[in-house]
Amino acid sequence: MTATIHPTAYIATGAKLGNNVTVGPFAVIESAVEIGDNCKIGAHAVVQPYVKMGDGNILHPHAVLGDLPQDTSFNANTVSWLVCGNNNVFREGFTAHRASKPDGETRIGSGCYFMNNSHVAHDCSIGNKTIFANNVAIGGHVQIGNNVFMGGAVVVHQFCRIGAFAIVQGTTGLNMDVIPFTLIGGRPAKHYKLNTVGLRRAGITGERYNILAAAFRLLRNKQSLEGLHETEELLMLKEWLAVKSKRGVHGFVDISA
Repeated sequence: MTATIHPTAYIATGAKLGNNVTVGPFAVIESAVEIGDNCKIGAHAVVQPYVKMGDGNILHPHAVLGDLPQDTSFNANTVSWLVCGNNNVFREGFTAHRASKPDGETRIGSGCYFMNNSHVAHDCSIGNKTIFANNVAIGGHVQIGNNVFMGGAVVVHQFCRIGAFAIVQGTTGLNMDVIPFTLIGGRPAKHYKLNTVGLRRAGITGERYNILAAAFRLLRNKQSLEGLHETEELLMLKEWLAVKSKRGVHGFVDISA
C-alpha cells in the first residue's frame, strides 16, 4: 500500500487503503472499510465501518459515508454495508447511510456527482452517472436509474423509483415513481415531456427519440405501447413499467392493470 496520510488523520486498524490514496487533515477512516486506488479523502471527511469503495472516488471536506440508518428500529450491532463504485464525487456535507437489514447494501454506482449537503438514505440504489444537486434528500429504499439529474432541494419519499435518464425539477417533492426518459416537476409533481436535452447528450436521437416520443404520447392517453418498434430504450421502458410499483406513478400513467 502506498498512501499519503496527513499526520492528524485517524486510520483504524483493519481499514484497507489502496494505492495512491490521499487522506487529508483530521479525516477519519474506521475499521471494516475498503478504499480503492487513487481515492482522495478530504479534510474532516469520515468513512464509517462497513463501507466498500472502488477506485478514483473523491470525498470533499465533511462528507460522511456509512453512518447508521436513520431507522429507530435499527440495531447498531447489525452488519450491513454501503457499497460505492468508481470515480464518484461527494461534495461538502454529503451523507450516505448503510443498509437497515443484516448483510444488506446501500449501493451507489460509478461516475456520480453529489453536490453539497445531499443525502442518500439506507437501502437505496443509485445508478451510474447520476447527479444530485445541492440539498437533495431521498428516503429509504429509493431506486434511481442511470443518468438521472436531481435538481436542487428535491425530496423523495421512501420506496419510490426514478427511471433512467429522468430529470427532476428543483424543489420538487416526489411521493410516487418517475417514468424513465422524462422531465418531471411541479406541485403536485407531473410528467411534462421527454428529457430532450439529456437524451440528445446521450445520443438518443432520430428514430430512437421519435419512438420514445410516441410512447410518451401513448402513456399520456393510457394506451398500450404494443406495435412500436422495440428499440433498446423502448425495451427499457417496458421492463420498468412491468415492475409492480410500491408507490404508484406520478401524473398521467396508470400501470396497475
